[in-house]
Amino acid sequence: MGCTESKQTSGDVENEKKIRKPKPWKHSEPITRAKLARIRDEFWDTAPHYGGQKEIWDALRAAAEAELILAQAIIDSAGVIIQNDDLTICYDERGAKYELPKYVLSEPINLIRDD
Repeated sequence: MGCTESKQTSGDVENEKKIRKPKPWKHSEPITRAKLARIRDEFWDTAPHYGGQKEIWDALRAAAEAELILAQAIIDSAGVIIQNDDLTICYDERGAKYELPKYVLSEPINLIRDD
C-alpha cells in the first residue's frame, strides 16, 4: 500500500517559483538615479541588522542586481524560498523572513535623469 495521491515524485522542482521582474511602480515623487542608488545602499546596509542571515541578504542583493537568469541561479543556490515571485517576500531554510522593497528590485516609472 502506497500513497496514491502524492504528486511530489519528481522532487522539489515543482514547488520552486521562478522569479520575474516586479510590476511597474511609481515613486511618491520623481526621483533621480543617484537618489535611488542612495536609498538602495541605505536599505542594503541596514537590512541585515533587522534579522536573518547576512549570507542570505548578500545573495538577495546579488540577485536583485542581476539579470533574471543569473538571479534565479543565485536564489536557487542560496536555498532562498520565494513567496512572491518578484522577490518582495522570501524566506531562508530556517524560516527567517526577508522583505525587499520594490525600489531595490527595479526602477520606478518616474525616474528622472541626473543633471
